[in-house]
Amino acid sequence: MELDPNDSRPPYKQVANTLRAAILTQRFNAGEKLPSQNDLATQFGVARMTIQQALRLLRDEGLIVSRAGSGVYVRDRADQAVGLRPSIERAFEHPRVTIDFAGLTGETLLGALEEPVDRIRRGRLTPESISIRLLIPDMSQPLAVPSRAGRKPGDDPAVRGRVEQIAHRSAGQIIESIEELGNIGLVQKANVECRVVSLPMMFKLYLLNEEEVFFGFYPVVEREVRIDGKSVPIFDAVGKDTVLFHHSVTDDDRATGSQYVDQARSWFESVWGTISRAHTP
Repeated sequence: MELDPNDSRPPYKQVANTLRAAILTQRFNAGEKLPSQNDLATQFGVARMTIQQALRLLRDEGLIVSRAGSGVYVRDRADQAVGLRPSIERAFEHPRVTIDFAGLTGETLLGALEEPVDRIRRGRLTPESISIRLLIPDMSQPLAVPSRAGRKPGDDPAVRGRVEQIAHRSAGQIIESIEELGNIGLVQKANVECRVVSLPMMFKLYLLNEEEVFFGFYPVVEREVRIDGKSVPIFDAVGKDTVLFHHSVTDDDRATGSQYVDQARSWFESVWGTISRAHTP
């Protein structure tokens, strides 16, 4: 496993892409243990920190899981958890790209957009238009999750504010990177809209080109985070543990995949056009 010296992407992304391909092609099977970080660093000829960054990407995608004291393993349900990033990259091969996202923060979407955006900048992808809509929860309202755990459980504006900052940062970076493509003339039309809704987003939904849907539930966990320099116990929805299920349109309108995509599209449009409100990160 060697890196391409002519590839402009950072080494950790090249490593992640190589390992991802190995998992998708079942060179590493579900449940199989990956080589140690030291072995991977030697094989790729990179620092161990680079391997750690690459593994973090794959862990966020739901491809691998770390087991304390044991190592890193391919997730048992990796065949169901994978596919979002490659599907988003394929979506950008269409002349008109549309992505609708509903979820807590959009961090995973931001990461998945890096590769196609970079390929557009290098002239390897040439879509005519890009339209992305982001639907995230209104963190100005009390929500069951995120909230404070521990001795005094319940709503905490500081806990909501922490997640709001993450969501705003992700949305802002998505807006900046996509609209830049239009501003410098690489895409004829590039637009990103962000709206908030007073709903607890306990799932994440990606609708790609109105043809594919990825859907998964956020598991709720109790954990400690740093807020204003203090350790705070919270109830949190953790996206990295979300298994995404894939559905796509087929020639049969009665097929489950076709109906699922149709209903997901109808749900998104109904919320977007009624109870959501415009928001600028």
